[in-house]
Amino acid sequence: MKNVYRTILIVIGSLILVLVTAAGVHAYTTSNQVGINTQDGSVIVQIVPPEPEKDTCIQCHAEEAFTNLWTPLVRWILFGAAGLFLLFGVARSASVWSSKTEWVPIPTRILAWIDERYELSDFLKPILEKPVPDWQRRWWYCLGGLTFFLFIVQGITGIMLAFYYKPTPAEAYASIQFIENEVLLGSAVRMIHHWSANGMIVMATAHMLRVFIMGVYKPPRELNWVTGVVLLAMTLAFGFTGYLLPWDQRAYWATTVGTEIAGSIPVIGDLALVFLRTGWSITSLTLSRFFAAHILILPLITITFMGLHFIMVRKQGIMKPL
Repeated sequence: MKNVYRTILIVIGSLILVLVTAAGVHAYTTSNQVGINTQDGSVIVQIVPPEPEKDTCIQCHAEEAFTNLWTPLVRWILFGAAGLFLLFGVARSASVWSSKTEWVPIPTRILAWIDERYELSDFLKPILEKPVPDWQRRWWYCLGGLTFFLFIVQGITGIMLAFYYKPTPAEAYASIQFIENEVLLGSAVRMIHHWSANGMIVMATAHMLRVFIMGVYKPPRELNWVTGVVLLAMTLAFGFTGYLLPWDQRAYWATTVGTEIAGSIPVIGDLALVFLRTGWSITSLTLSRFFAAHILILPLITITFMGLHFIMVRKQGIMKPL
């Protein structure tokens, strides 16, 4: 009987909430009645519909007034989250009352549902529960992990910058200035991208030095060393291609010097120079090629070799100290 009473109370409470909400909406949207006196003394009641409310976001865009642009979004997020929490609390209480069992979190239910069908726990358990010796927890064994973390930061901030960057000579520098001065936290995101790129180069170099000093390149880890060298080259290529994207004087002349260094390579120097510049001089095609390499080609190559690198480290383990 208690469950029946609880169900009745929940239904009554929900009906009261719906009725109060409907009454408030009706009172807010009710038309105003205005009396108009005619010449013969009679009164004509005229119904005046309420003035439609202006959408703040649309109105700001229409009038090009970008003040308080985030207010409607914050309002929707705040009250929407409060409503979702309320509904979740009601659903959770009703489930516990009806089933008389402990509440199982929704993520746990989703994972159990997926694992029941695909048995992923059998595959992930040996990976997640592999013991780590104490000597592998020293800071110099974390340099590779720090490099990977900075690569993730680079990817996230790079995607955020790509929303506003325009890879054309006429608009590249202007888009950078727009990110710096107009976009919310745009300058901070660009600085995080800049300094994490420098940090990634430093961490990758330090990781390579640690591996070389400890002799980890020796058999049977030769291919692991080769993939690491490729990843270091990709890291340097990321820095080189990204340096031209602001399209200012420093970027232009730094790229000019860098491509001329590549052009001084014996035998294939001219081919390398023309390939990098898409011609004999730096033009808009050079900017497009560097941008495509920076956001498409280099990330694909890096992710591929990074996966191979991690698989070999996982299979062969970390070499014990000398």
